[in-house]
Amino acid sequence: MEKTSLVLMLCFIVIVMPKTQGVELGPKAVEKWFKKLPHAKQKVTKFHFYFHDTLTGKNPTAVTIAQSDMTAKSPTFFGSVSMMDDPLTVGPEPNSTIIGRAQGIYGSADQNEASLLMNLNFVFTTGKYNGSTLSVLGRNPVFHQYREMPITGGSGVFRLARGIATAKTYWFNTTSGDAIVEYNVVVLHYDI
Repeated sequence: MEKTSLVLMLCFIVIVMPKTQGVELGPKAVEKWFKKLPHAKQKVTKFHFYFHDTLTGKNPTAVTIAQSDMTAKSPTFFGSVSMMDDPLTVGPEPNSTIIGRAQGIYGSADQNEASLLMNLNFVFTTGKYNGSTLSVLGRNPVFHQYREMPITGGSGVFRLARGIATAKTYWFNTTSGDAIVEYNVVVLHYDI
Protein backbone atom coordinates (compact mmCIF):
# COMPACT_ATOMS: atom_id res chain seq x y z
CA MET A 1 0.00 0.00 0.00
CA GLU A 2 2.81 2.44 0.89
CA LYS A 3 4.53 1.65 -2.41
CA THR A 4 1.32 2.38 -4.36
CA SER A 5 0.89 5.72 -2.54
CA LEU A 6 4.48 6.67 -3.29
CA VAL A 7 4.08 5.80 -6.99
CA LEU A 8 0.84 7.82 -7.20
CA MET A 9 2.49 10.79 -5.51
CA LEU A 10 5.47 10.67 -7.88
CA CYS A 11 3.12 10.46 -10.90
CA PHE A 12 1.25 13.49 -9.59
CA ILE A 13 4.49 15.44 -9.24
CA VAL A 14 5.66 14.50 -12.75
CA ILE A 15 2.31 15.36 -14.35
CA VAL A 16 1.30 18.46 -12.38
CA MET A 17 4.59 20.14 -11.47
CA PRO A 18 5.65 21.12 -15.02
CA LYS A 19 2.97 23.86 -14.95
CA THR A 20 2.75 27.05 -12.94
CA GLN A 21 -0.87 28.21 -13.01
CA GLY A 22 -1.32 27.35 -16.67
CA VAL A 23 2.20 28.32 -17.75
CA GLU A 24 4.19 25.37 -19.03
CA LEU A 25 7.71 25.01 -17.64
CA GLY A 26 10.85 23.54 -19.12
CA PRO A 27 13.20 24.51 -21.97
CA LYS A 28 10.85 23.49 -24.79
CA ALA A 29 7.92 25.30 -23.18
CA VAL A 30 9.99 28.48 -22.79
CA GLU A 31 11.09 28.27 -26.44
CA LYS A 32 7.44 27.85 -27.50
CA TRP A 33 6.51 30.85 -25.31
CA PHE A 34 9.19 33.02 -26.97
CA LYS A 35 7.86 32.15 -30.42
CA LYS A 36 4.48 33.62 -29.39
CA LEU A 37 6.09 36.76 -27.95
CA PRO A 38 6.00 38.96 -31.12
CA HIS A 39 2.21 38.63 -31.18
CA ALA A 40 1.64 38.88 -27.44
CA LYS A 41 -0.15 41.77 -25.81
CA GLN A 42 1.35 43.52 -22.83
CA LYS A 43 -0.64 43.68 -19.66
CA VAL A 44 -0.36 45.80 -16.50
CA THR A 45 -0.95 44.06 -13.17
CA LYS A 46 -1.07 45.83 -9.80
CA PHE A 47 -0.46 44.31 -6.38
CA HIS A 48 -0.88 45.65 -2.86
CA PHE A 49 0.49 43.63 0.04
CA TYR A 50 2.44 43.80 3.30
CA PHE A 51 5.93 42.43 3.88
CA HIS A 52 6.64 41.17 7.44
CA ASP A 53 10.37 41.26 8.26
CA THR A 54 10.86 39.61 11.66
CA LEU A 55 14.38 39.53 13.12
CA THR A 56 13.44 38.42 16.64
CA GLY A 57 11.40 35.81 18.49
CA LYS A 58 11.09 32.05 18.09
CA ASN A 59 10.61 32.13 14.31
CA PRO A 60 12.60 34.97 12.72
CA THR A 61 12.01 35.41 8.99
CA ALA A 62 15.28 37.27 8.40
CA VAL A 63 18.71 36.42 9.80
CA THR A 64 22.12 38.04 9.54
CA ILE A 65 24.42 35.79 7.50
CA ALA A 66 27.52 38.04 7.26
CA GLN A 67 28.99 41.28 8.52
CA SER A 68 32.26 43.12 8.25
CA ASP A 69 34.67 43.98 11.04
CA MET A 70 33.38 47.56 10.96
CA THR A 71 29.62 46.78 10.93
CA ALA A 72 29.19 47.07 14.71
CA LYS A 73 30.88 50.51 14.69
CA SER A 74 28.93 51.82 11.69
CA PRO A 75 25.86 54.02 12.34
CA THR A 76 24.26 52.44 9.22
CA PHE A 77 25.38 48.84 9.97
CA PHE A 78 27.39 49.02 6.73
CA GLY A 79 28.48 45.55 5.62
CA SER A 80 25.70 43.60 7.32
CA VAL A 81 24.01 41.05 5.04
CA SER A 82 20.76 39.24 5.85
CA MET A 83 18.82 36.37 4.26
CA MET A 84 15.03 36.59 4.32
CA ASP A 85 11.97 34.45 3.80
CA ASP A 86 9.31 36.99 4.80
CA PRO A 87 5.57 36.42 4.50
CA LEU A 88 3.59 38.68 2.14
CA THR A 89 0.07 39.28 3.44
CA VAL A 90 -3.16 40.92 2.32
CA GLY A 91 -3.27 43.17 5.38
CA PRO A 92 -0.76 44.53 7.90
CA GLU A 93 -1.84 42.21 10.72
CA PRO A 94 0.58 39.32 11.37
CA ASN A 95 -2.30 36.82 11.09
CA SER A 96 -3.56 38.27 7.79
CA THR A 97 -3.92 35.94 4.80
CA ILE A 98 -0.55 35.00 3.29
CA ILE A 99 -0.34 35.41 -0.50
CA GLY A 100 3.37 34.71 -0.91
CA ARG A 101 6.91 35.12 0.39
CA ALA A 102 9.70 37.64 -0.10
CA GLN A 103 12.80 35.49 -0.45
CA GLY A 104 16.30 36.83 -0.95
CA ILE A 105 19.13 38.87 0.47
CA TYR A 106 19.45 42.43 1.67
CA GLY A 107 22.55 44.22 2.85
CA SER A 108 23.48 47.57 4.30
CA ALA A 109 25.23 49.23 1.37
CA ASP A 110 25.57 52.89 2.38
CA GLN A 111 28.02 54.36 4.88
CA ASN A 112 26.13 57.66 5.23
CA GLU A 113 22.45 56.74 5.48
CA ALA A 114 20.49 53.61 6.33
CA SER A 115 20.05 52.12 2.89
CA LEU A 116 19.79 48.52 1.79
CA LEU A 117 20.67 46.76 -1.43
CA MET A 118 17.63 44.53 -1.99
CA ASN A 119 17.92 41.37 -4.11
CA LEU A 120 14.76 39.33 -3.70
CA ASN A 121 11.89 37.48 -5.30
CA PHE A 122 8.23 37.96 -4.51
CA VAL A 123 7.09 34.33 -4.68
CA PHE A 124 3.31 34.06 -5.05
CA THR A 125 1.79 31.00 -3.35
CA THR A 126 -1.96 31.42 -3.89
CA GLY A 127 -4.49 32.39 -6.53
CA LYS A 128 -3.93 32.80 -10.24
CA TYR A 129 -0.27 33.80 -9.76
CA ASN A 130 0.58 30.76 -7.60
CA GLY A 131 4.11 29.59 -8.47
CA SER A 132 5.03 32.77 -10.34
CA THR A 133 7.68 35.22 -9.13
CA LEU A 134 8.71 38.85 -9.52
CA SER A 135 12.38 39.77 -9.08
CA VAL A 136 13.49 42.98 -7.36
CA LEU A 137 16.98 44.44 -7.44
CA GLY A 138 17.46 47.93 -6.11
CA ARG A 139 18.30 50.47 -3.42
CA ASN A 140 16.03 50.83 -0.40
CA PRO A 141 16.75 53.94 1.73
CA VAL A 142 14.70 52.60 4.63
CA PHE A 143 13.91 55.88 6.41
CA HIS A 144 12.52 57.63 3.32
CA GLN A 145 8.72 57.76 3.29
CA TYR A 146 8.48 56.11 -0.14
CA ARG A 147 11.13 53.92 -1.77
CA GLU A 148 11.06 52.80 -5.40
CA MET A 149 12.78 49.60 -6.46
CA PRO A 150 12.76 48.16 -9.97
CA ILE A 151 11.10 44.91 -10.92
CA THR A 152 13.80 43.39 -13.12
CA GLY A 153 12.06 40.21 -14.27
CA GLY A 154 10.02 37.26 -13.17
CA SER A 155 8.99 33.71 -13.84
CA GLY A 156 5.80 31.82 -14.65
CA VAL A 157 3.10 34.30 -15.61
CA PHE A 158 5.66 37.10 -15.16
CA ARG A 159 8.32 36.03 -17.66
CA LEU A 160 10.21 39.13 -18.87
CA ALA A 161 8.25 41.35 -16.45
CA ARG A 162 9.35 44.86 -15.61
CA GLY A 163 7.93 47.43 -13.27
CA ILE A 164 8.22 49.30 -10.00
CA ALA A 165 7.77 48.21 -6.38
CA THR A 166 7.02 51.14 -4.07
CA ALA A 167 7.64 50.50 -0.38
CA LYS A 168 6.38 52.47 2.62
CA THR A 169 7.10 51.48 6.22
CA TYR A 170 3.84 50.67 7.99
CA TRP A 171 5.41 49.76 11.36
CA PHE A 172 8.98 49.60 12.66
CA ASN A 173 10.30 48.53 16.07
CA THR A 174 13.47 50.54 16.72
CA THR A 175 14.62 48.11 19.42
CA SER A 176 14.20 44.78 17.59
CA GLY A 177 14.44 45.93 13.96
CA ASP A 178 11.19 44.07 13.16
CA ALA A 179 9.19 45.82 10.44
CA ILE A 180 5.99 45.65 8.43
CA VAL A 181 6.33 47.32 5.04
CA GLU A 182 3.47 48.19 2.70
CA TYR A 183 4.16 47.45 -0.97
CA ASN A 184 2.41 48.74 -4.07
CA VAL A 185 3.69 46.97 -7.17
CA VAL A 186 2.93 47.82 -10.79
CA VAL A 187 4.25 45.34 -13.32
CA LEU A 188 4.16 45.18 -17.12
CA HIS A 189 4.19 41.63 -18.48
CA TYR A 190 3.01 39.60 -21.44
CA ASP A 191 -0.43 38.03 -21.73
CA ILE A 192 0.37 34.77 -23.53
